[in-house]
Amino acid sequence: MNHSIYSADRSTHLKIVVVALVAGIALAGFGISARIGSDETWASTRVIKAGAPVAVTNSNASVVQ
Repeated sequence: MNHSIYSADRSTHLKIVVVALVAGIALAGFGISARIGSDETWASTRVIKAGAPVAVTNSNASVVQ
């Protein structure tokens, strides 16, 4: 068994390229299917509208304006 990529023969390089292409296509397919599935749940999400401004502090002091 040859443990160096530099001295590997042609068939070993071809195997590496094929495995990389198959993994890339599988990853792209998974990403596309995950993206398509998430659009359906996004459309049914409620919209929250902004209300009046609120000031949040961590003290109990009264605010005089």
